[in-house]
Amino acid sequence: MGIKNRIIGGYTYFLTITVVDWVDVFTRPIYRHIIIDSLKYCQEAKGLEIYAWVLMSNHLHLVASATKDGVTMSDILRDFKKFTSKKIVEAIQNENESRKQWLLYRFEYNGRFNPKIKEFKFWQDGNDAKECYSLDFIEQKVNYIHQNPVRAEIVDFPEDYIYSSARNYCGKKGLIDVVLI
Repeated sequence: MGIKNRIIGGYTYFLTITVVDWVDVFTRPIYRHIIIDSLKYCQEAKGLEIYAWVLMSNHLHLVASATKDGVTMSDILRDFKKFTSKKIVEAIQNENESRKQWLLYRFEYNGRFNPKIKEFKFWQDGNDAKECYSLDFIEQKVNYIHQNPVRAEIVDFPEDYIYSSARNYCGKKGLIDVVLI
């Protein structure tokens, strides 16, 4: 992680976590639910506090903080990325996936020249973390997150996209519990 993406404990961050080569993986529910289940686990076990989120076809945005003593946001993100990478690759290998060979080739290719990677590299390095320094900045990022599926022309209204916290902000039950700003 570079200096511009340094994560310091005790802060809230706007995070972008992106699949290598911007590969559109999260087009199938099975892969999306690996992310959802992992975020829920991080909330329950690691103290991840989520204020807003959206899962798009090739990236995840979060406004979040780490609230458990001794567990940093960097720790949470490292474990989240390691676990989800492995689980999604396993799902691609085991599911009836029409793009199986191509997807696995992309992830294998991206890991080929990195000595830290044993077989497949799913997530890009870093987390594009931006410290949320004011309530106005947080509100701007929450709005950006919720408008993402609208800008992508997936839905007309943010609350209609189920893979987002926009539902929570409209008084509907979301897939993930969030702390409203």
